[in-house]
Amino acid sequence: MVCRVALLRLNAHSYYLAKAGLWDSTRRGHFVITELGQDALINGEEINNQYLKRFDDFNAFTKQKNGDSGKVEETTLSDKDAMPDEVLRVAYKQINDALASDILSRTRKVSPAFFEQLLIDLLLAMGFGGSDEGMVHTLGKSGDNGVNGVINQDPLGVDQVYIQAKRYADGNNVGAGEIRDFFVALNLKKAQKGICITTSEFTSSAIQTAKDLGMRIILINGKQLAKLMLRYNIGSRDEDVLYLKRIDEEFFEG
Repeated sequence: MVCRVALLRLNAHSYYLAKAGLWDSTRRGHFVITELGQDALINGEEINNQYLKRFDDFNAFTKQKNGDSGKVEETTLSDKDAMPDEVLRVAYKQINDALASDILSRTRKVSPAFFEQLLIDLLLAMGFGGSDEGMVHTLGKSGDNGVNGVINQDPLGVDQVYIQAKRYADGNNVGAGEIRDFFVALNLKKAQKGICITTSEFTSSAIQTAKDLGMRIILINGKQLAKLMLRYNIGSRDEDVLYLKRIDEEFFEG
């Protein structure tokens, strides 16, 4: 258990070290220490969140991750104050938070065609259109009114869900005007359901507009997209499975 917890902590903290510029990932499982990292080792100070706050890149990352306050969420438990299962759960959360941030960053950099296929794979994995890839069609061509795809919920295509995808950089948020345009496109296609997915965020006015339109349009922002990708193994994969055991009280009562 101690070795496993230590490994989980290392995986979680390695992401923070990379964000601070102390080391670079050359390929999966391989890292190269930077000059900043070498200086940190020479100084011999404990490398924790407080130490990493000295670096502008780390502060920019935490501000993006936790909002304008830039406050780093302190989720690490000391060994003396926490049970091993608690430490394990905290480490698990740290790893997933780091993975979600990384997978969103990578998704923003893919090509438009790759992004459309990524969303198709995700929606199929979630159960939309069953398991038949032929039930999902990419659009996004001239005359499609800004709609990027459509999912047939039944073999005859009677019940359809239309998709609009916005592969936007962080800070380039989707506004109310784009939601209204999507609503118009749905009406032109006589559609009853729409999903708008972005790698950024929706403005408050965009969220309110979607609500005012009767919730015909479901909004999925970048953070939600990243969590769904991790949950359904799109762009990620299961590396290990851990089972937490507990005593079966009923067994011993017999």
